[in-house]
Order: sequence, then C-alpha cells, then structure tokens
Amino acid sequence: MLDKSTPSSRTDERRAADPNAPTPDTPVQRVDPNPKTAPDPESNAEKDPSDWVSGDDPMTGAQASYLKTLSEETGAAAYRDDLTKAEASTLIDELKDARNAKR
Repeated sequence: MLDKSTPSSRTDERRAADPNAPTPDTPVQRVDPNPKTAPDPESNAEKDPSDWVSGDDPMTGAQASYLKTLSEETGAAAYRDDLTKAEASTLIDELKDARNAKR
C-alpha cells in the first residue's frame, strides 16, 4: 500500500492508475499555438479566392447579404445573383475598400 501523505506517493498512485501518464523522464512535446488565436503572419491562412477549391460554387447567403449591403452603402451596382464564392469575396473586398475610402 502506498503512503498517501507525500506528493511523490500521490504522483506514484496516479501513475499506477494510469500507465500512460507522463513520467519525469518523458520528453516534452512542443505544442503549436492555435492559429485562430496566434496566427503566423507567414501562414497561408489567407488564400487568394481564385485558389479556393470551392471558389466556383455559388456565393453563400452571407456573402450575398453583405454584398447587397455594401452595394447600397457605396452606391455601386455591384450585386448580381450569379456570382461565385470567389467573385463575391473579391468584390466584397473591393467594396469595403471603397466604403472605407469614403469615410
């Protein structure tokens, strides 16, 4: 029976209960940061819309709604029902830039 009064005995007890638990001599594995919270500026998180695998799919409802709003805000007749995801994304970026330039 293990003596439960010392930290090392409690650690030994946990290790006995879980044979896969790390030991003091287990090498430390490097964990990459979460790209959502600490993005690498050199990463490929932003991909050119023309390179998207789904870029030829019809634009999403969210894209259509945002594009309609931006068209109204900028006065551009940019909204079309037949845009692809890639085309809508590119147009959204252009209209956001135009809107921000007006401000």
